[in-house]
Amino acid sequence: MDAHIRKVYVPMTETSFYILLCLREESHGYNIVRKVEKVTDGEIRISPGTMYGSLSKMEKDGLIHFVREEEKRKIYVISDLGRQVLELEMKRIERLYRTMMEVR
Repeated sequence: MDAHIRKVYVPMTETSFYILLCLREESHGYNIVRKVEKVTDGEIRISPGTMYGSLSKMEKDGLIHFVREEEKRKIYVISDLGRQVLELEMKRIERLYRTMMEVR
């Protein structure tokens, strides 16, 4: 993983985190928006502009791959690089949680 990717994505925005988390399975932007809203009980709502801008940037940076188009919807999936970045972020979040629980 190069320094640019690490600098841009670690720590990760919630939007990027949820997109990569959802793209462990093939999906399209609108489905990701719905899934994120559901798993966060409506606390996180990703606007279409944010979603499609993020997907475009992540594809350009190699974190996700375009798989195919279905009914005019682009289907994406996380790449190996995206999995590495997501794993780094998950470890960072776990460390933060452990620290928070110890400091209580």
